[in-house]
Amino acid sequence: MIGLGLIGGSVLRGAKAAGRTVWGATASKEDADKARAEGFDVVTVEEALHRSAEALVVLAVPLPALPDLLRKVPAGTRLTDVTSVKGPVHDAVHRYAPEVRFVGGHPMAGTSRSGWGAGSATLFEGAAWVVTPEEADDHLNDVMRLALDLKAHVVPTTPEEHDEAVARISHLPHLLAAVLAAVGAGGGPLALALAAGSFGDGTRVAGSRPELVRAMCEGNRDALLMAVDDALGRLGAARGSLASTGGLQKTIDAGHEGRNALVSQPQRSAVSIDLSKPGALAALRNLGSRGGRVVGLNGSTATAETS
Repeated sequence: MIGLGLIGGSVLRGAKAAGRTVWGATASKEDADKARAEGFDVVTVEEALHRSAEALVVLAVPLPALPDLLRKVPAGTRLTDVTSVKGPVHDAVHRYAPEVRFVGGHPMAGTSRSGWGAGSATLFEGAAWVVTPEEADDHLNDVMRLALDLKAHVVPTTPEEHDEAVARISHLPHLLAAVLAAVGAGGGPLALALAAGSFGDGTRVAGSRPELVRAMCEGNRDALLMAVDDALGRLGAARGSLASTGGLQKTIDAGHEGRNALVSQPQRSAVSIDLSKPGALAALRNLGSRGGRVVGLNGSTATAETS
């Protein structure tokens, strides 16, 4: 495990709890000291990368730190990551570490807190764990087993589809939370004194470390621009309606329907995908595109659920 912040530290804890042999590395002395104090094996980045040729290496560092780190990864290393954008990560791997075996990953879990102390072995329970494989092979199986060991479910997709989706449901919410928090604070002491549940819920992620949010959102610039344009169009329509008729029904109803679509997921049916057969990669990607997920792995057969 390279990087021992919230996500990396949680992966390390969860993998150990699942019975795996684990070790980690981090550039943060504070995180390293805290992890060692809890009994974890923390070494240098170089030692972590070279300790075992058979290890699955998980990168949990901000996007800007990837190029320098990837240059250190030995050829043939089995690699995955937990970074919140996938297109730029795939590009960086192909450019700086073209001889590694790589499957992109992104667990959809987290909090507004950061650092080793914010992590938990149970952080990923019930969460979606995205994988963006370029082929169906034993390395993909190993990455999926890691996610399943941490009690997540696996959502296969492409880097492009992933980045477009998370721009809407992760990166745009961070941006809107920042705007909402600034607007609220602009109301002065009275506004903040009156702030309750809706303001707190809407601004929670604005408490995240700004440099991490910037790396995430700026790293997904093109997809985020499209999501921002959609949001601005809807806000513009709401403003126009409010100014002309005083009504907001269309905006409020659309939001209510969107929320109901989130909390009222359709019934799922079980399917199996033989990962050893031709077309397995396409089948996995199609599963993810339809909102499906892998919930088990038995040899080369993936047990999945789809709506």
